[in-house]
Order: sequence, then structure tokens, then C-alpha cells
Amino acid sequence: MPLTEAEQSRYSRHLLLPEIGTAGQEKLRDARVLVVGAGGLGCPALQYLAAAGVGTLGVVDGDTVAESNLHRQILFGPADVGQSKAMVAAARLQAQNPLIAVKPHLTFLTRDNALSLLADYDLIVDGSDNFATRYLVNDACVLLNKPLVFGSIYRFEGQVSVFNVGDGPTYRCLYPDPSDLPSCAEAGVLGVLPGIVGCLMANEVIKLLTGVGNPLIGRLLLFDALTMQFQTVRFATDPANKQITDLPAGLAVCDPVPAIAYADYLDWKKRDDTVLLIDVRQPDEAARQTLGGQLIPLAELLAHPEQVPTDRPVVIHCQSGGRSSQAVAFLQERGYTQVWNLTGGINSVDPRGVRVAT
Repeated sequence: MPLTEAEQSRYSRHLLLPEIGTAGQEKLRDARVLVVGAGGLGCPALQYLAAAGVGTLGVVDGDTVAESNLHRQILFGPADVGQSKAMVAAARLQAQNPLIAVKPHLTFLTRDNALSLLADYDLIVDGSDNFATRYLVNDACVLLNKPLVFGSIYRFEGQVSVFNVGDGPTYRCLYPDPSDLPSCAEAGVLGVLPGIVGCLMANEVIKLLTGVGNPLIGRLLLFDALTMQFQTVRFATDPANKQITDLPAGLAVCDPVPAIAYADYLDWKKRDDTVLLIDVRQPDEAARQTLGGQLIPLAELLAHPEQVPTDRPVVIHCQSGGRSSQAVAFLQERGYTQVWNLTGGINSVDPRGVRVAT
């Protein structure tokens, strides 16, 4: 189907590029792209893919907007705090470009829904912020034979690569063993960094969809925001990593765990003083901000779970919910039935309820 007059007008600067032109823009318009995570990486990637005219964009995110997101997740504003990220993002993107379709999926990606969600799209963008989800996305893409654009950020550094294209490598070729990776402990991040990396991810998507340029297949792009240096590292394909027949049970940490909001925890604590609050952050983090309760850093809890009682309810928290979710999943696997994750961690708590070091 030819481009409409409205499409020709909106994308006229693309049409002037010989490498893209009308044929390339039609490929963008006919494409279906799913972005996993509407966070720091997902927001800029989504904005530029919508602006570029990708015809159908899917947004998978079961989280809500937190105030601490606003310095880097630029699709959201103060009025959106507490609202669904996927819904707010979809509305903003649809307003940005009425010529495309945007589909919000208000859920976290899990083993139960990954294959059905990804199956309806041509290309997947992984903007997630935890390693378990990255392995889940990768394995689902291998099973469905979907190309995958990957990005990650940490403090002042970013990474971008392209996986599962032709005979090219997968995420597991770059990171074969999850145990080799650092924990998913939250760390600070420079606000502009996800914008830079997210735009690089969108660039790879456009290259793959239009067939122009040299995508980052078998190459990992590294960016250091402090030195403003880019470097590229090559890595090889391990054919064994393509021999995936099912999503492994080891990815159970991706699935939602029992969770409780801070206000509900306070009400529960008033009724039942046996409820124990455990903080799995590092001591230096707890020294700066604390909700009280018992401090057991995540690494210590994983090594010595017997420190967590089995005969009373336990609510576990960290800074924003990632480490505590991992701790809850770990304890559940060992038979604990009375453990809950504090939704959103200390970031979700009214600052008036947080004790701050002076």
C-alpha cells in the first residue's frame, strides 16, 4: 500500500534519504515492534520509533510511574506518578503520532505470557532493567525466531547490541551464564544516559527494518558518558545457544512475587506486631535512608537464608523493588510461604515516612 499524503508530509525528511526513501518508509509503516519496559531506555526508544513512523508499537510494562523515574523517563510528568507506565506511554505516543497504532500491555513479562506477547510482533526491543527478564526475552526471541535489539545502562555507561538475526549470536552468547553477572542491585544513573542509549537502540531498529547500514550483529557497542568514548567489542556465536526448546524454569524470578504497598504494610503492622520488615540493601544505603526493620544485605540473605524466620510474616524491601523481589523469589523456592515484596521499595514511600541520616 502506498504512503498516504499525510505520511508523505510527516516523513518527508526520511523520504529525502536515498537509503530509506519511500520503500524504506513503507517498511517502517508496515512493521510491528514490541518494546519490553517503558523505563529509562524504553521511553526514548519508543518516542523515536513512534516519530519515525513504525506502524504498530507495543509497550509491555506492569509497573507504575514513580517520582524517582522522572529525571530520566521523559514520557512521564509529575501528574503521572502512580499511573500505569504502559497506559501513559501509549497515550503520549499516540498523541505524538496519530498515524500509527500503539498497544499497551499492562503486565510484566513472565514465562507464562512471553511467547504469546512476542509472537504478534516482527522485532523485539529489550529495555528491561534486570538480568532475569533479559534472559527471558532472549530465549523467547530464539524460540520464535525474532530479532532482538538490546540496551543496558549502569551509572555512566551504556551498552547496545543486536541479537538473533540470521546466524548471529544471542544474548547468551555474550553472557552465557547468569551466575557470571553482577546482581540486579539498583544503582544511580546519569539522567541523560538512557536517552543516548535509547536513541542508539531506536537507530538499530530502523536499520534492521529498512535494511540499511550495518547493524550491531555480533558486536557490542560500549559508551562512557564521562569520557565520551565509544568502542565496539566483537563476540562470536555459540550454536548451542540457539538450541532452545522451552523457556527454562530457572527464569522463575521473572514472574511476579507476592507484594504489598507500604500503606498496607503499615496498617498490617498496627494489627499484627509480629510482621517483620527486612531491608536487603547495603549498609551504606541504609545509613542514608531507612524505614527501620532488620538489615540483611541481599548477598548475605542468599548465602544464609536461615536468618529469615519461617514462623512469622516477613516484608522485604530495597531501594526500588528489584533486589527485594529477587529475595522473595529465592525464599519462596526454599519453602517460605509468608514473604512479601514491598512494592516500589523505599522510593515509593512518602519522604516524610523515611528516616534520613543527618
